Amino acid sequence: MSKTLTGGCQCGRIRYSVALENDEAYLCHCRMCQRATGGFAAAFAQVPLAGLTWEREPDWYQSSPIAHRPFCSACGTPLGFAFLEGDDKMDLTVGSFDDPSGFAPILHSGSESLHEAWLDIKDLPRLYSKDIESVASRWKAAGLEVPE
Repeated sequence: MSKTLTGGCQCGRIRYSVALENDEAYLCHCRMCQRATGGFAAAFAQVPLAGLTWEREPDWYQSSPIAHRPFCSACGTPLGFAFLEGDDKMDLTVGSFDDPSGFAPILHSGSESLHEAWLDIKDLPRLYSKDIESVASRWKAAGLEVPE
């Protein structure tokens, strides 16, 4: 069952569509992914290069001797990870998909740098942006509603 999903960067300069056979995703905890995304881990979906179409080619930087990463140089959005050679797949950041809600994590990668405290967070209090005065008031001052 193949489905086509779309995504891109925050400012909309870089857009893509990709044909996927499943909804599998994973978290990479390696230090390179932590630094590349600024997060405790990077959430990725592995996609076939043959099914990936960039409406506009992203910018790329070589993040290690074996890999490079696509991103948008206008807004800074990290878009993925790819080996430099020898692979017919690459990873796209789950958060860059227009609707990332259908993905389900199936494994942890780069577990040597995994931060256990960030894995079981279901009991932490949840704040919604629209209810945080410092956020909501700024959106209102800009004449806009708080985005979802």
